[in-house]
Amino acid sequence: MNKHTTLGEYIIENQKFFKYSSGELSRLINSIRLAAKVVNHEVNKAGLVDILGAAGNTNIQGEAQQKLDVYANDIFMQTMTNRQIVCGVASEEEDDFISIKSGDGGYDNKYVVLIDPLDGSSNVDVNVSVGTIFSVYRRITPVGTPVQLEDFLQKGTEQVAAGYIVYGTSTMLVFTTGHGVNGFTLNPAIGTFYLSHPSMKFPEDGNIYSINEGNYIHFPQGVKDYLKYCQEEVGNRPYTARYIGSLVSDFHRNMIKGGIYIYPTSSKAPKGKLRLLYECNPMAFLAEQANGYASDGYKRIMEIKPTELHQRVPFFCGSKNMVNDAKRFMAKYPEDADY
Repeated sequence: MNKHTTLGEYIIENQKFFKYSSGELSRLINSIRLAAKVVNHEVNKAGLVDILGAAGNTNIQGEAQQKLDVYANDIFMQTMTNRQIVCGVASEEEDDFISIKSGDGGYDNKYVVLIDPLDGSSNVDVNVSVGTIFSVYRRITPVGTPVQLEDFLQKGTEQVAAGYIVYGTSTMLVFTTGHGVNGFTLNPAIGTFYLSHPSMKFPEDGNIYSINEGNYIHFPQGVKDYLKYCQEEVGNRPYTARYIGSLVSDFHRNMIKGGIYIYPTSSKAPKGKLRLLYECNPMAFLAEQANGYASDGYKRIMEIKPTELHQRVPFFCGSKNMVNDAKRFMAKYPEDADY
């Protein structure tokens, strides 16, 4: 592979590595690529059209929806529904999952998708990077029947693909199918994604910590202790604090430069804030495929058995040694594991 390889060429050349390869997963990645280009176009003209600000609705989590949240959700849902590639989709912006028929009117497709259509959307108003996160599983109910909730409530270890699109100074699609992580940058002049970041890896050590320290007083003691450790003048510390407030952007920077992202439980969010299925599992899959690690502070994120579609969990993700250091501090307070 070289940096002139397009995403389409990469998919064709690596088809043999796609689990249960039948062409469906390739078409699914292609449909995400198409939707990403449409959303990217809208994000990049956000200051010129009436798509900034709140939509006046709330999503299932009770969070105010931004206009671009609604737009991105519609585009990704339409793309996957109209192309009839998957048998079901669940979105962070929807109350429930939807079942999708295949071209012959049955339910013959094998994959389900969980998606956060526009992560960090409140940042659009101030021209800060936002992103899309997606996760793909092979259905576990019988092919030919409508999908059920259990098809979506699978452990992260069962993912067959995951990735994100970051809409920033350049637009990138970063994904894994279980054989490493590769990043593709959009050339806006011709609308083509090119392989720009092959075999992406987290450095095992880093010097960046990403957390909203404004909530410090509400954090569990293990997190407070770890933050003090990050700020001590010892060895390669103090670390540098970098927090954008857009998971995709913070994760992307930390994967390239080395760092840890933390969104813990707090007295304001007793179960954490990030969603296990739409955010934590796909990012954990990417992290582990890129030599990193993801934990809830005590156990591996991808081994948590989901119990509900919009389940929240605390999230520690990034360079292995940094996450393990954080877990060491959390282990001193086992009572906080019962979130």
